[in-house]
Amino acid sequence: MTDTALAPPFGVFVRESAAELRKSLRLPQFALPTIVTPAVFYGLFAVAMNKAGPEAAAYSLAGFGVFAATGPALFGFGAGVAVERDTGLIELKRVSPLPAGAYVTAKLVSAAAMAAIALVLIYALALVGGVRLSASGWAALLAIHLLAVVPFALIGFAVGMRLNAKGAIAAANALYLGFSIVGGLWMPITMLPPWMQHVAWITPSFHLGQMGLWAIGMPSQGSLAAHLASLAAITAAAAWLAISGWRRSPA
Repeated sequence: MTDTALAPPFGVFVRESAAELRKSLRLPQFALPTIVTPAVFYGLFAVAMNKAGPEAAAYSLAGFGVFAATGPALFGFGAGVAVERDTGLIELKRVSPLPAGAYVTAKLVSAAAMAAIALVLIYALALVGGVRLSASGWAALLAIHLLAVVPFALIGFAVGMRLNAKGAIAAANALYLGFSIVGGLWMPITMLPPWMQHVAWITPSFHLGQMGLWAIGMPSQGSLAAHLASLAAITAAAAWLAISGWRRSPA
């Protein structure tokens, strides 16, 4: 298909998304940690060192899949946006004929693609570890894990539009680890101090992890409706912070 076959502005969205994905893949300092780290952690702690068998590996899969989606979203939007804001690239794009939303859409597509690559590695390790799910179970789990990109991308975008590059990188790292630990992605929140268990309920990672457990028929805390409602509220708040940060930035 030629460029002329893609009617504007759709063609512009496609080209901008492709360019953003190529840029991300050409930055090993971004691509390797966000893609490889979740798979290494899952392979080491949930498969290689796990003595409880496939059931425990399946339980961990729900949380580590969310962990895999967190990195590309937080760093791609948080650190990436902050760097481009510091260099003036965002202002340049805003005064260019680029359609509204193409910049954000391209970054979201790139983050989702990077997360998908990380998920392929984790799912492959899960199969090696003996995890067996129905086709509908895999499909539901994949949908939830890819959905995780959205709230974390909005949080990252809000950070990137408010902090400089160094500050955004530090914040993205802190949020990456904080959401993973407090949200119970690496271990059940029942193993955390009581105050952290209460904090978990206001993190998107906790609700997404519990939804992942629900998708594969594992015991989870709270109802699916409660997790969906909480996740929707958190995502709406993150969207408001991201939009207000974008509007504050000079055009």
